[in-house]
Amino acid sequence: MAHTDHQTMRRVLRREIAGTIGLLTDEHDFRAMRRYRTFTFDDHATYLQQVEDLLRTRALQGTHTTVALFDPQEYAEYCAAKGLDPDVPANRTRFTAELATAGPTIPYEGQPLADLLPVLVDEAVRQATWEYAATLLARLGACATCGEDIGRAAFTRASNLVARILDTAPPGNRHLVCSVTATPETLVAVLHADDETDGATQLDEAEALEFTTVLAVGLATQNPGGLVMRTTAPGTSDQIYGWRLRGDGLEPLTAGEVFDAYCTDAESGDLISPESGVDYCFPPDLGQERPTPGHQH
Repeated sequence: MAHTDHQTMRRVLRREIAGTIGLLTDEHDFRAMRRYRTFTFDDHATYLQQVEDLLRTRALQGTHTTVALFDPQEYAEYCAAKGLDPDVPANRTRFTAELATAGPTIPYEGQPLADLLPVLVDEAVRQATWEYAATLLARLGACATCGEDIGRAAFTRASNLVARILDTAPPGNRHLVCSVTATPETLVAVLHADDETDGATQLDEAEALEFTTVLAVGLATQNPGGLVMRTTAPGTSDQIYGWRLRGDGLEPLTAGEVFDAYCTDAESGDLISPESGVDYCFPPDLGQERPTPGHQH
């Protein structure tokens, strides 16, 4: 009887332990891990199937699992920095545990792994974009004329612009995309802003931070870029409008320019049929911009 009670208690305790699985999402990363003797999988498809079976089993047992993106190169660098043997499974577990606190993760909620993988990769791209954009802002330093921190001033200005864009937008659910030309590749951030029943706007804080940071990079560096808004509301056509980044500000795009951007294939330059139920518009007046403290030139 006592032995059964101990087994029951252990099963209960097992459900109280949250776990993280470091996932190798693509074939290239999987091949990189095969150089370790203790990594015994030899087929990526089989590996993914085994991971999915494990996730389902843990979910059926009432155990919460978080899935993290496992990067073999980061793992190798982590082991080198800490003097660890990368061919020891316990060190992979240690690295994965740290990913759970700092890296991109997605909670497993019973969804097929095929649906979870692109979400996890998108989350990793979002985090990498924000980290890179934040680093660019930090490296700009102080203005040679007034001594104001250029990156901080640009972020404050970008925050004000995002607030004004949302305040002047038509009611409905808003989808914003900001792109800024940078090296080695263009930075892209997305922000969803949905209207609540009480009239308030719901924002994802992480999305808002990333979006504002990317816009701030464009304002501070004066690199080419743009911002496009799409609003969707019941009973009305979708509205699409936008701005180009011009100097350290936003310049409205004409309805024709927005139409051309949406109805032209970016790679081939061929025309694409416009969507039905969509109005390509001139953006609303954003009103007078509040002056940014300090850095005003």
